Amino acid sequence: MNSRAGILGGLLAAATLMWSAAAGSQEVKHYRFAHDQQLNSGYSIAYDIFSAKLKELSKGTMLVDQYPGAQLGQEPQILQLVRSGDIDFAIVSSANTSTISPQAGVMSLHFLFRNDQHNIKALGDAKVFDAIRDMIDDTVQGIHAIGLGTQGFRHMYGKKEVHKIDDLKGYRVRVQATATEDTMFAAYGAQTVHMPFGSVYTSLQTGVVDFGENAVNVYLINKHYEVAPVLSMTEHEANNAILWISDKLWQSLNAEQRGWVLAAARDVSLQEPKRAFELERAAAAKLEKMGVKIVTDVDKNGFQKIADPYLDKLAKELGPHADKIKTLIRGIN
Repeated sequence: MNSRAGILGGLLAAATLMWSAAAGSQEVKHYRFAHDQQLNSGYSIAYDIFSAKLKELSKGTMLVDQYPGAQLGQEPQILQLVRSGDIDFAIVSSANTSTISPQAGVMSLHFLFRNDQHNIKALGDAKVFDAIRDMIDDTVQGIHAIGLGTQGFRHMYGKKEVHKIDDLKGYRVRVQATATEDTMFAAYGAQTVHMPFGSVYTSLQTGVVDFGENAVNVYLINKHYEVAPVLSMTEHEANNAILWISDKLWQSLNAEQRGWVLAAARDVSLQEPKRAFELERAAAAKLEKMGVKIVTDVDKNGFQKIADPYLDKLAKELGPHADKIKTLIRGIN
């Protein structure tokens, strides 16, 4: 009897272990993280930070898979897929965020951010993030802002050098579809053209547009230098982004899991901006070695004199959330 009981006990113990292992394996879930940039970009850095921290905090039960290079759509489409719950996480430019929350255009105000360090500090500031989160929660359904990131500053590139504001007058510039950018480039005397990011290369190649404008590393990894070999360092606009989670996923998480997600996203806000600006400097050095003409003697004061009066005006026109965000960012020293 003792022998039979021992065998039975052993079988029950083995069955329990097998059931526990099966249950443990079922707890591991994979989530989709989308963006429109290539690997070795500020967006992929954000993914690396976020996914590694979430894996660590969840003890391997929450694994995030990256879908870069617009595999799941351009940024406006990605935002809609997050809202519908078809994508779990994403990082999307604050400019394209204005397609679902127009007040997000405040982050595209020209010369709102004074320099690299000001941008890094602002994106890591808890009050700035809280104001952006509240703006999204008050204006959009189905999606939540959980962190901030950047790809550096935006600069002009084409076949022509830009040294001063007159060098843009009458030329066609591809811009993101925001009221902020339409207003500012028109104020500089340029003609604005809207198109998806994926169409910029061909449009520069065929002359549909004369200039593109984006971050240095974005210009490099998307090979825009092949059709626009002159990069003029205008630093006119921060190329910032928002990290997202779908409401569908958020509602399915328990309190502990939500805490892990927010902690991982906070790491992105604190770490990614510094690393993104380092990537910008490395990209500029690489481009210079490749023979790309980099124009550094840009009269940024000329641009800024035109842009400054629009900071308060456009922020107020966008709405109260935008005005508050603008004030918080300008107040950071």
